Amino acid sequence: MKSGYLDKLIDRLDKVDPEAVQRIVLKAVQEKGFLEKVFDVLREGIIVTGVRGSIHYINHAACEFFGLNRNDTIGQEISRYFPEIDWDDMVGSGRVVNRELEVLYPEHRYLSCYIAPIEEIEAKSTDDSELGGYVLILRDTTQNRQLHQEEIESERLNALTMLAAGVAHEIGNPLNSLGIHLQLLDRKIKKKASPELAAELLEPLDIARSEIKRLDFIVEKFLSAVRPTKPIFESADLNEIVEEAVSFIAPEVEDRRITTTLSLQPELPLLNLDRDQMKQVIYNLIRNAGQAIGSDGKLTIRTFADDFNVSIAFADNGSGIPAEKVGKVFDPYFTTKKTGSGLGLLIVHRIIREHGGELEFESEEGEGTEVTIHFPRIEKRMRFLPQKAQAEVIDVDADAVPTK
Repeated sequence: MKSGYLDKLIDRLDKVDPEAVQRIVLKAVQEKGFLEKVFDVLREGIIVTGVRGSIHYINHAACEFFGLNRNDTIGQEISRYFPEIDWDDMVGSGRVVNRELEVLYPEHRYLSCYIAPIEEIEAKSTDDSELGGYVLILRDTTQNRQLHQEEIESERLNALTMLAAGVAHEIGNPLNSLGIHLQLLDRKIKKKASPELAAELLEPLDIARSEIKRLDFIVEKFLSAVRPTKPIFESADLNEIVEEAVSFIAPEVEDRRITTTLSLQPELPLLNLDRDQMKQVIYNLIRNAGQAIGSDGKLTIRTFADDFNVSIAFADNGSGIPAEKVGKVFDPYFTTKKTGSGLGLLIVHRIIREHGGELEFESEEGEGTEVTIHFPRIEKRMRFLPQKAQAEVIDVDADAVPTK
């Protein structure tokens, strides 16, 4: 209805036919109900407030974003539900405001918040409900942020791969040269040195050659871990892979006097996995736990399954990570250890993502860390998500009398 229409109608009310008044009021109620139905099916959140911040209307999407009940919020001050936001500062300029908003409850979301003033309505009264107000439009940008973050991570990984290839090449050439010269030295010692001198020199020579082979093996493994490779999937038993990996790395763990406990759920469903890549994941996570523990600690590895996932968890009683640093653990070169490379969890994250899995990271400073990996079951490729409650629908009844 046009601005001031109702005021003019009230001024002439004694001259208007009662049936005409009833039709006008019924039309106004129907239009209000229709607009509310339209707003309730929108995916964007909409909140309408008075000039002093009292909530006049909130649609279903906005209630869902913030975990609110519509009936409880109407008439309340917006600052009551959003105490972290300086409302006066947001609308003080009287201009359109566009801000990014992070919501932690009931779900972690990122929202684009658009706030625009509503032009004042012509009125004789200065009552809040007649002075216009503000409209807030909220758009969920969580998915876009996640896609953007994945693109950034992919670019970082590509840059890291190029760097790793260059470093490996520069290290590999001197190692090959050292190997060749050690072979020549071995031949000369055996040919010209006395048996006593040869025995004395050949022992450290063998140690040096062994260390060169070990360095070469490390460089090759580093390249194979960082370089993007397409997984070779096969039907595999996760418990079997865990046992093989733990057995291989056991001497390294035992050297730190770390007690490893396996709690493996029997008869797990088979998974589509790349066995070598999965072992690489397990090696990295066990080494990370060992570095966090130091020595004389405990590491528990357990497997379990539900209707949709098969999971493996690594829990240690190490030093843990401060809350403000947990969000950076998958960044390249980020590490809390003096001798860490900052690549282990990045590689783990990439491999798990290529397997269609999900990675959970929980840590508390001074208490320890738990990393959990969830893999989708082969026979459970898809499922219906839980059905959400339908948006509220306001039925307009011409004969209904509003109640408080």
